[in-house]
Amino acid sequence: MNTDITVRSSAFDNGGEIPMKYTGDGKDISPPLSVANIPDGTMELALICDDPDAPTPKPWVHWVIYGIPASLRELPENIPTTGKPTEIPGAMQGKNSWPKIGYGGPYPPKGHGVHHYYFRVYALDKHLNLRAGLTKEELLLAMKGHILSQGLLMGTYQR
Repeated sequence: MNTDITVRSSAFDNGGEIPMKYTGDGKDISPPLSVANIPDGTMELALICDDPDAPTPKPWVHWVIYGIPASLRELPENIPTTGKPTEIPGAMQGKNSWPKIGYGGPYPPKGHGVHHYYFRVYALDKHLNLRAGLTKEELLLAMKGHILSQGLLMGTYQR
């Protein structure tokens, strides 16, 4: 598996601070993301965003979205928190750790220090045809053996 996908945001740099607008302290809306270097043979994309710094046994999941068309190169800002967002035909959103459907922005405990939020994009070699509402674990299981490449954008936030 390659790690060649480039994942960027016009809202923050890799390793940079996520603006408050995209957090639980702000509007709590999903940030705009773009992808490049998608490998040939990609049938669809998936994205998982989580926070391994959360004081929980497993990383805190902020966003699970899959079934993203392979031709799509940008996820717009403020994707509605619905199972089937009409802004991205064919895409489905899963459950975050709250557990709610769609994006839930950074909202670490006050005084807990800097948290790191990993936006991982996966290129898949087949259409998974999954239902909306999957957890991170369910999506990872469904993607097993079908990941052609992946990419990463990391942002930080603290309260």
